[in-house]
Amino acid sequence: MTAGRDTPPPRAEKRAGPPIANEDPSNLSVAASDLIYRLDDRPDALRSLLAALQHLMASVFGIAIVPLLIARGLQLDATESAYLVSMALMVSGVATFIQSRRIGPVGSGLLCLQGTSFTFVATIVAGGLAMRAAGSSDEAMLAAIFGTCLAGCLVEIGLSQIVPLIRRIITRTVTGVVVTVIGLSLIEVGFSSLAGGSGAADFGSLTNLAIGGITMAIIIAAFIQRRPLVRISAILIGILIGSSLAALTGLLDLSSLAGQPAVTMPVPLKYGIDFSIELFVPIAILYLVTAIEAAGDLTATSVIAGEPVAGPTYLKRIRGGILGDGVNSAIAAIFNSFPSTTFGQNNGVIQLTGIASRHIALFIAPILVLLGLLPFVGALFVAIPQPVIGGAMVVLFGSIAVAGIRLLSSEPFTRKRVLVAAVSLGLGLGSALVPDAFQELPAIVRSVTGSPIALSGLTAILLTLILPEPTAVAREPAREADPGSL
Repeated sequence: MTAGRDTPPPRAEKRAGPPIANEDPSNLSVAASDLIYRLDDRPDALRSLLAALQHLMASVFGIAIVPLLIARGLQLDATESAYLVSMALMVSGVATFIQSRRIGPVGSGLLCLQGTSFTFVATIVAGGLAMRAAGSSDEAMLAAIFGTCLAGCLVEIGLSQIVPLIRRIITRTVTGVVVTVIGLSLIEVGFSSLAGGSGAADFGSLTNLAIGGITMAIIIAAFIQRRPLVRISAILIGILIGSSLAALTGLLDLSSLAGQPAVTMPVPLKYGIDFSIELFVPIAILYLVTAIEAAGDLTATSVIAGEPVAGPTYLKRIRGGILGDGVNSAIAAIFNSFPSTTFGQNNGVIQLTGIASRHIALFIAPILVLLGLLPFVGALFVAIPQPVIGGAMVVLFGSIAVAGIRLLSSEPFTRKRVLVAAVSLGLGLGSALVPDAFQELPAIVRSVTGSPIALSGLTAILLTLILPEPTAVAREPAREADPGSL
């Protein structure tokens, strides 16, 4: 069925005031009457393809950059890095289909694009480097990372069944603290890449700094444009122009594209499977935070799509969406990729196109799978010069930190919220700045204290549960001054 503005579906449920959200839907101005195609409408093939391509422009770099950052952080070679990028693209296609199509109880049934999550980057890199320092080979290290992520996804799968309960534990303050620390802890990685990459012979050269700075400037210029499509594609535009400039200076090396096989064959558990209890604790905490982030993104999508944000249909979608994140993360781990999550930036594409139909995912998913099966695509991402990646990442990671600050400031600061935020941020950033402070603690404890994200998140959760709510203090009515007392 093809429907437009004149055939809106019946609305029997409340469509305002989300009980679960990281983004305030009141800030999303798209009304259902502005939509060209609603959730279950079927646009024709051409419109669907054009809408799908716009979703891909807004997200494909975000999907590929996570495995690329992790691979570079773990100092993997170009072949392994390209394979991880390819698997991330392929799994994102499968996950997008599951999340949007809804298979049984799994999936939200909304137009949601799934991709690799930035939330886990710093923790996975730190855990992997610790394994390498202990003598693990690259294969053993990756086996432990993927095995631990596979076990950790059970946390999110379980949380999907108790959505109302976790809402009371993971408040905006907790989520804001964690998101802020994620952004701030990743800026070091982005800035190091901007200078040429840690250990590079030309680290900090004027050429690297200039290319990284120009890439940032292009992204900023695209972000402030009035044309929505340009804003949505700002990161991609910056990467393309920055890479072109790098090619003129000899920094773009495309030699790795030669000799690539025709197809990348997915190999389940290619590196084997192992488990690290030290890595599991912070990973489990991050899955907890990811579940709430997914709820917020799905709430925003529901608002933009003109769907309920209260009542049984809404809760069913949130429960299915978080369950979908968990199941898709399990699929990702089995196929050598990193945890999957719902992408929020695609809500902007729905606003831009006026197309909220979940059938668009039937076009997005196969394109992502195809990109993942073409090895030169992964190799092309690996070839992006470090300064270009760094320039984009400084903007992106800074934006993540600002998003966390916005969450923290979205509600009035009571004494309790000030204490929760102050102590959690202090401990998290302290762990990042002085990692050796906890070196005498047992290994299982260091698995939390050594991860700024896990430490700040766990601290925020515990303080939220322990500290009492502020009580209103009654004020005595003002009395007129007695002239005789002056």
